[in-house]
Amino acid sequence: MKKGNPALNGFLDRGSRVEGTLSFDDVFRIDGQVKGTIISENELIVGESAEIEGEIRVGRLSISGCFRGVAYARERMEIHTGARIYAELHTPALVVEEGATIQGPVETGPAASGAAGAGSSGAGSSSAVKKGPPPKA
Repeated sequence: MKKGNPALNGFLDRGSRVEGTLSFDDVFRIDGQVKGTIISENELIVGESAEIEGEIRVGRLSISGCFRGVAYARERMEIHTGARIYAELHTPALVVEEGATIQGPVETGPAASGAAGAGSSGAGSSSAVKKGPPPKA
């Protein structure tokens, strides 16, 4: 997959519901509801109207909707304004826009995207999410 021009491989629109395991190649966008496991080596886009409950294991993850569960992004995770996350997050690179809600443990850094992820306490590599500009000296 070319990073500069990813091909949308699939789409789950509003009003659609899926339960079970979803796997895909390239880029997949969800604007509907998913309950279960989502697996891919590539990118998942969680749209503003999406509601996902379960486990996500992907290469890159972009969330603008609602997610509950645990997510592993091997390369990068982006949490956009208006996103509602009630989950455990693991990724080496995390971008959080102002106005996003995250409730749950966040693990970042080189070891954070671990393939298994089971039993990870996050000790020593947990990152706090800061909002707003840095304090003035």
